[in-house]
Amino acid sequence: MMEAAGQGRSMTGGEALTERLIRHGLTTIYALPGVQNDALFNAFYDRRSELRIVHTRHEQGAAYMALGAALATGRPQVCSVVPGPGLLNAGAALATAQALNAPVLFLVGQIPLAQIGRGTGALHEIPDQLAILRQLTRFAARIQHPAEVGRLFAAAVQALAAGRPGPVALEIPMDVLAQSAPVPDFPAVALQPPPLPVDEAGIERVASVLAQARAPLLFAGSGAQGSAEHVRALAALLQAPVVSYRTGRGVMDSRSSLSFVLPAARDLWRSSDAVLALGSTMRIPLQGWERVAGQKLLRIDVDPASHALLRRPDIAVTARLEDALPHLVERVRALGGARPARDAQLLRLQSEWRQRSAVLQPQISFLEVIREELGEHGILVDELTQVGFASRLVYPVYRPRTFLSTGYMGTLGWGFPSALGAKAACPDLPVVSLAGDGGFLFAACELATAVQHRIALVTVLFNNNQYGNVQQMQRDLYGGRIIASDLVNPDFVQLAHSFGARAVRAHNPQQLAPALREALGAALPTLIEVPVGDMPSVDQFR
Repeated sequence: MMEAAGQGRSMTGGEALTERLIRHGLTTIYALPGVQNDALFNAFYDRRSELRIVHTRHEQGAAYMALGAALATGRPQVCSVVPGPGLLNAGAALATAQALNAPVLFLVGQIPLAQIGRGTGALHEIPDQLAILRQLTRFAARIQHPAEVGRLFAAAVQALAAGRPGPVALEIPMDVLAQSAPVPDFPAVALQPPPLPVDEAGIERVASVLAQARAPLLFAGSGAQGSAEHVRALAALLQAPVVSYRTGRGVMDSRSSLSFVLPAARDLWRSSDAVLALGSTMRIPLQGWERVAGQKLLRIDVDPASHALLRRPDIAVTARLEDALPHLVERVRALGGARPARDAQLLRLQSEWRQRSAVLQPQISFLEVIREELGEHGILVDELTQVGFASRLVYPVYRPRTFLSTGYMGTLGWGFPSALGAKAACPDLPVVSLAGDGGFLFAACELATAVQHRIALVTVLFNNNQYGNVQQMQRDLYGGRIIASDLVNPDFVQLAHSFGARAVRAHNPQQLAPALREALGAALPTLIEVPVGDMPSVDQFR
């Protein structure tokens, strides 16, 4: 019923939160129910025709699925878990979302409001859960009454869209979710940030340096994923190579003579007189590569705190690349920045890199098969396994958001559940998850989720019966003192079959090709196990 004017309609906290989600188009929720969230799921039930609830078998699976969906689409995604152990189970994914600047809304339950902080041993109680959330998110708040839902939800959504992207969290005590009260109507908030004023003077200074530079060099990070068109236009004008690693891959088409992975760009760095970081911290070059006399460091980033994080730049512009780059391209063009093609020189450097990296076998042969079968728009999700490490350096990436990586967080086991989220969010695109035997078993239970929700992900599992990278370091750096890195594994094909998934075994790239082709056309999830031995490490290219 309608309450008195200005008071709003009477709703439970769970109903008010559900209304907010639907109003904002956030209608897919990756979640696990539980007693502290019962009133929220009861509200989901009443609006089930408008929602898609993807329930997983573990909180880390729910959180990683939301993360993978956010990375694949660039749009906010929602995860819901119970408090205490539920939140802690999801914690690695939450930390990874923060590291990857991923827009994920975490809805976290809580014990009854009056019991918070008292240490009475309520089910799932942990000390100061909100403080944990605040350490791992861009914004976190506790909803203490149904009437607060609209305001705090709006604040969370605004934090998702404002400045540097990243996860946000709302903590909702179980009694607040169940409480019925008048809830004021609150207008929906835009999920995408509005255009910001551009620092024209700063852009002019950057453009002037680039136009006068003899050998400009661009570095593209995750912040450039939404600006590929303008990065490519700027690179073409300047004939400036674009360097990316992990989260920046796909901003530049790997088939371009201007596209370089990090190790292949070392000589370009030494000869460059102007370097522009686009949504990238440039952590490895600035920390591990030599300083170049006279080289100017330029930065455009939405986060002012990132500018001098590793080295003070000569010029820094605080802006969203989506807003700033069109102006920069225009100013460089006006300043006569267009230059003759450098194809011969750059193709020679790329050829030299391919020759140097050719030692990464059999990784390259397997990745060539995956690249061919995935097609132009397919998504590859890496993992902390030797084929995954190699993919960051030798796998060609054609489009933004088609190569997903953990970035610096390096969370083992992230790949399979995050790839499920990418496929759930992009059901019409082929998605392949790279996996190792160690990392896959972190979330193998989500095979049940994949089958139940008919998420037709293809997982290529490279099985060497060890934590391979750990054991390699134990052999190479510690005199063969191998400990705690040998693994006893199940029969992965039988394991997948037991869940109702498709599964086959391929022993080489030639067998992988037809297996992958068939799997990508199937309606059910498929696991392809590839037994392998030791592989060469990518560490030789640091």
